[in-house]
Amino acid sequence: MFPAFIAEWFYEEVNGTVVYRAMPVLLGALCVLALAYRYYSAFLAAKVAALDDRRVTPAHRFQDGHNYDPTGRWVLFGHHFAAIAGAGPLIGPVLAIQYGYFPGILWLVVGVCFAGAVQDMLVLAASVRRGGKSLAEIARAEIGRPAVVVVSAAILFIVIIALAGLGFVVVKALGGDEVRLAEGTRIVLPEGGQLRSEPGWETSKFAVYRFPEGCQVHHAAGAVTYRSESFVIAVPSGSELPRTAQGDVLLPKDAKELVPGSSWGTFTIACTIPIAIVMGLMMRYGTRWMSHRAATVAASVFGLIAVLASVIVGNYVPGSPLESWFSLTREQTILALTIYGFSAAVLPVWLLLLPRDYLSSFLKIGTVGLIVVGVFVANPRLECPPVNHTFLNGGPTFRGNIFPFLFICIMCGAVSGFHSLVSSGTTPKMVDKESDVRPIGYGAMLMEGLVGVVALIAAASLPQELYYDINTPLPDVPRFQERLNELYASLGIREGRDPLHAANVDSPTHLPVDLNSVERMVGGEALRGRTGGAVTLAVGMAFIFSKALAWTGLALEKVMSYWYHFAIMFEALFILTTIDAGTRIARFLLQEALGKIHPKFEQTNWPPGAWLATFLVTAGWGILIHGGSIDTIWPMFGIANQLLAVMALALVTTMLINAGRLRYAPVTLLPMLFVTSTTMTAGVEMVGYQFPAMIAAGQVWKGYLNIGLTLFVMASVGSLLLMAVSRWVGVVGGLLPTRVEETAPSVG
Repeated sequence: MFPAFIAEWFYEEVNGTVVYRAMPVLLGALCVLALAYRYYSAFLAAKVAALDDRRVTPAHRFQDGHNYDPTGRWVLFGHHFAAIAGAGPLIGPVLAIQYGYFPGILWLVVGVCFAGAVQDMLVLAASVRRGGKSLAEIARAEIGRPAVVVVSAAILFIVIIALAGLGFVVVKALGGDEVRLAEGTRIVLPEGGQLRSEPGWETSKFAVYRFPEGCQVHHAAGAVTYRSESFVIAVPSGSELPRTAQGDVLLPKDAKELVPGSSWGTFTIACTIPIAIVMGLMMRYGTRWMSHRAATVAASVFGLIAVLASVIVGNYVPGSPLESWFSLTREQTILALTIYGFSAAVLPVWLLLLPRDYLSSFLKIGTVGLIVVGVFVANPRLECPPVNHTFLNGGPTFRGNIFPFLFICIMCGAVSGFHSLVSSGTTPKMVDKESDVRPIGYGAMLMEGLVGVVALIAAASLPQELYYDINTPLPDVPRFQERLNELYASLGIREGRDPLHAANVDSPTHLPVDLNSVERMVGGEALRGRTGGAVTLAVGMAFIFSKALAWTGLALEKVMSYWYHFAIMFEALFILTTIDAGTRIARFLLQEALGKIHPKFEQTNWPPGAWLATFLVTAGWGILIHGGSIDTIWPMFGIANQLLAVMALALVTTMLINAGRLRYAPVTLLPMLFVTSTTMTAGVEMVGYQFPAMIAAGQVWKGYLNIGLTLFVMASVGSLLLMAVSRWVGVVGGLLPTRVEETAPSVG
């Protein structure tokens, strides 16, 4: 047995239950990732990819100073990581907490080492060997012309679905919402509690009331929810709120809860757009007065100071005349997001996209490092159970059984098909020498896996009642409340949290953990029902940072709002850099397809073609966000993304077999088979059960649209797999010849 003071680093007993701590889990994950890089990536580099620095890379063969340009490995590592690191590794692990933290940690660590990093590295190597060609062109060379049509169409649809999934996270974090409440819902006011009219929500059609803290909501379905925070409800004008003999409020027909948008968060994120534009102008035209390096440094210093200042200034937006400009509704947030995506995709890359990516790369790597240090210093308890038996068959954050939906919920941190577009896009055109493929391809993906691990730890360290208060959609509260109460009782953490129960429990940060107190600490933001994962992660990060700095004696409760909004801004930068780059990629793909109708569409600098293609792309993912929810969009995103990974792994497997290197094919074939089995199973369940349930519930248009999109992606990948397998059988059986691998001349 460990001495008591050492054992406390690993676990402690709370209410008769052993609760493990986060630092040993993170340390173990770091050790596994380090071993995988040291040994497995070395095997891939030496044997499977057979990297050879004597070969001339496309960056040198086709050097033009624009697309093809030799770049140092660590600079290119930063570019590659910034390009692949979107919201997936942040959001997926947070949502998967409902299954428990152990399955998520296991899939993240094993998946990234043996699937995700393998795909990224070998696709990058394949593209470097083939002149920097895209995934579609690799399919043409390895399988044949029909394959390029299937791959191109699938990529276009997958990118649009992926952008919808990422954009939805921003909308849920920043936009307001209106949630309809069932007629007859009974609200018990606390002793001495009074209703009051809510200023700022005036409307001719509705009367708006603010309910006090401490209400009990008795849903029509029989469940009871305690609301520690105040909340706003609108009822049709002219109808009095019915009261029972005891003074309880009965909600009439068409009553709805109003959830305000985050004016502080929206202001901060909006500020990053002009900041990035100014940086772009400084780096482009500042060289007239200073060296290129000095202009870059000046722009970097300006960007970092301005972003941090925007977080601080944002504190003064709520309650000011600017609040009405930045407190957006759900529809307004979607419109603003699509306008940004359109603008970023048609403006010159140097003006907005590149400086924004450059700025975000500092914040991404720096913030991940801060979280790692924070976890080691704070060593919070993992309040989430290792395996959550209450929701193994689905819960508030994600519908469906742990198999296969855990592997769909957690995707980008373990394996991501979207990365194959980057590994066969800009990165292979800048690789200086083949040995750089290992740290860039394998190493950057390990870094993304680490992002997923720390995001999962941040969410798992939150008290479970706080986690589910944030992540349970308001319309679903009656459905899940009884099971949530069972979970709280099994963990011994809910008793006494409200007047319905008896004792209180300390939080992992020694801060109040009821939702009302946390809302006050993060600047008065509305947190209940903020599904999508971004808000949960921001709260978890703020708690970890606050606990890590507890030794300073600062009034941490007063600065927690800044930590929270910094985290929101950090997450939004992750997402928006993917949205602007993804929209531009989809625009190029669509212009290429439209070029078959009219040749001028293929000219990416032809304004009418660029505007039309960009409008169609942004309209596509904007409509999906408007008509979707996190429990439909994120599974579709996961299925599409993972099936793109299947395509990439199938193409690399084909490349190995075509080259007569069958003995190394299991390196990509085994992860491909596993990802295929999980993703196709999830797709069948979604199409066969979950989407038809939406149609039966009256969501006819959304249900059929989701079915059509999911079936299209599944059919595209199935067609490619059939082509690939036929090629494998032909080569292995001697019916088709092997192909000599395309190589560049050796140096010297």
